[in-house]
Amino acid sequence: TGEKIPLANTVDQTRHEKEKHFLTADGKEESFSSLMDPPSLELSVVVPSYNEELRLPVMMDEAMEYLEKRQKENPSFTYEVIVVDDGSKDKTTEVAMKYTKKYGAQKVRVLTLVKNRGKGGAVRMGTLSCRGRFILMADADGATKFADIEKVEEGLESIDEKPDNMAISCGSRAHLEKESVAQRSLFRTFLMYGFHFLVWFFCVRGIKDTQCGFKLFTREAALKTFSSLHVERWAFDVELLFIAQCFEIPVVEVAVNWTEIEGSKLVPFWSWLQMGRDLVLIRLRYLTGAWRLESERKTQ
Repeated sequence: TGEKIPLANTVDQTRHEKEKHFLTADGKEESFSSLMDPPSLELSVVVPSYNEELRLPVMMDEAMEYLEKRQKENPSFTYEVIVVDDGSKDKTTEVAMKYTKKYGAQKVRVLTLVKNRGKGGAVRMGTLSCRGRFILMADADGATKFADIEKVEEGLESIDEKPDNMAISCGSRAHLEKESVAQRSLFRTFLMYGFHFLVWFFCVRGIKDTQCGFKLFTREAALKTFSSLHVERWAFDVELLFIAQCFEIPVVEVAVNWTEIEGSKLVPFWSWLQMGRDLVLIRLRYLTGAWRLESERKTQ
């Protein structure tokens, strides 16, 4: 048709029949919970994974060791890990299922998406299937030490005013930026600052690192933001924080340790361009009222 430039990745709200179930340790199909239901656990960890058969075990071993130890020390601490296989071409699902077999499906569930949606889509699908009072999104590459969850938890606790119990705590690598600029090519540094400018243009103010994959949400904040999300690929973090800002959900940023992991999916040049284009289009769609958020609809 050519009249409208399509956004690279608007949300596909439909959920395939196969995506409504997970397999238990003995291979039985059970239905996922819904974010709409009241929470039945303390913490849900959502791990978006695309072709991560090699790095996922390292991250999962570390996470499970931490979570199990914490549960031993404090039996009232209950948790689940939802590994979301984002339409991988490798054995990501099989690798993740080993943890279900080892720890049971009450603790580890695998959500296998029928087709690749992008990281935002994978996180969203996993989040909508969570049972926790708190929801942590964590990358499969294990770039952030899992024990740093305590830092983002402290960040969440430091927010005194939580409207309707909504709050978000973001891990941040901003403190490492000077170092990384020294190691990056001039071109990549230019792209990074360009992206920072676009984020600022997008009106996400006060957050230095929108892209760190380590974010903790109260259940209420996750429901409010993820159910309003329009994009599913690289730019989703920015829209998520923009939505939080529109709803006046408090967001705090906390420094976390971060190591560059071998095999890390560096954002290729065209993805930066696509992300930049998406940010501009998203901003325009909100500005023109093509996209609105629910509370705005109610007040009009």
